[in-house]
Amino acid sequence: MKRMTRTLSLWMLLAASLLAWQSAMARELPDFTALVEEAAPGVVNISTTRVVQSRDNPFQGFGGQEIPEIFRHFFGDRFPMPPGGSPAPGRPQERQSLGSGFIISADGYILTNAHVVDAADEILVRLNDRRELSAELVGADERTDVALLKVDADDLPTLTMGDSDSLRVGEWVAAIGSPFGFDHSVTAGIISAIDRTLPRDAYVPFIQTDVAINPGNSGGPLFNLEGEVIGINSQIFTRSGGFMGLSFAIPINVAMDVADQLRDDGQVRRGWLGVMIQPVSRDLAESFGMDSPSGALIADLDPEGPAARDGLRAGDVILEVDGARVHDSSTLPRLIGRTSPGSEVELELMRDGERRELSVTLGDWPDAEQATASRPEESRQARLGIAVGELEGAEREQLGIEGGVRVRDVDPGGAAAAAGIRPGDVLVSIDHRAVSSAGELMALVDELPSDRAVPVRLFRDGRSLFVALRLAGD
Repeated sequence: MKRMTRTLSLWMLLAASLLAWQSAMARELPDFTALVEEAAPGVVNISTTRVVQSRDNPFQGFGGQEIPEIFRHFFGDRFPMPPGGSPAPGRPQERQSLGSGFIISADGYILTNAHVVDAADEILVRLNDRRELSAELVGADERTDVALLKVDADDLPTLTMGDSDSLRVGEWVAAIGSPFGFDHSVTAGIISAIDRTLPRDAYVPFIQTDVAINPGNSGGPLFNLEGEVIGINSQIFTRSGGFMGLSFAIPINVAMDVADQLRDDGQVRRGWLGVMIQPVSRDLAESFGMDSPSGALIADLDPEGPAARDGLRAGDVILEVDGARVHDSSTLPRLIGRTSPGSEVELELMRDGERRELSVTLGDWPDAEQATASRPEESRQARLGIAVGELEGAEREQLGIEGGVRVRDVDPGGAAAAAGIRPGDVLVSIDHRAVSSAGELMALVDELPSDRAVPVRLFRDGRSLFVALRLAGD
């Protein structure tokens, strides 16, 4: 009997200890209920509609919309063009998309992602109280993926903006949005990393989190534990189409700077240095007399840009901008881009093995159309999706070639990247025609077709290889 009593006492003690541990753990975990109750009214659902010209279904005459399986077997969902080479005209169709946003002013200004409202003919905002309001697009900035909307309303509930520059890895955050159209869904997690660089997003130092974000969350707010907005949920990394533990948000300090410019001027102005940069490898750092690989190496300059005008040279390594360290090449565009055009910045750089300081007055980021008109060579390079430079005689002799140009930069979304061309490759011929200089390559581009792939011969790591490149159309 005593043994039984002793065993029962041990079990009761164990159960009490477990309950105490669970209670202590519960006290350690954050409670988001008050945050959600206060913030939810300022979060909105955004639905867009755009009209597209559809192609007629060639099988409508057979009495249905479905494509016969026998044709799917041979063609999938794509079919040969009708005689004449262009698709048959179709009827206008409406396409809809969903996203999220949040109210930043009581008089109706709303922040969201630019891709949420891209090409929209109609934007509808649904508030937390179920009201639906038509919204006007004030402006959008594709480089940061930020858009500013305006609805005709007053006394709207607003959210409090935080300071994204003071974030720390590991702190708790929460998101409110409309994943897959489920309004005001709340998810939580921690900040996994800060200052992340993503392909084709050089101007945004993304906040990485493990907060569950799915389609429909885009444009919604990311909160800290004080209920302050510290980011706009923008992208996820996924191989399945759904959440995989990697979510990325635009820092609110970046987004609000863009929103203020869109509201005041209708456009976003950025500082422009006029340089082409590349990373500093360990070997390059050693050759430049640097202790470690850091900074941004200037590979080329716009001859009419601010950098060339104020004395920067190819081969300079920019280490600091106004005292802010340039950790790597991806840091420089952010530091320059967030500085107003016309501002003078102090650069610390490495040149000929010595540290130097240089002042540069930034220009205004050139409009794409103006840049194309004034620099036709850049337009042709853009069609290839690469930037190239001349080869030194010693390099050609080492490779055993007479011509060739060095690929200095590759647009991640361009034709060259799709073909597998990388920075550092030596381009020797294109479409079976030898290339001996950058000017010759640019001249050939105008003559190349855009309706078929062309062979490109490269030298990479001392070996010759061919890739097939399909050029972008005009």
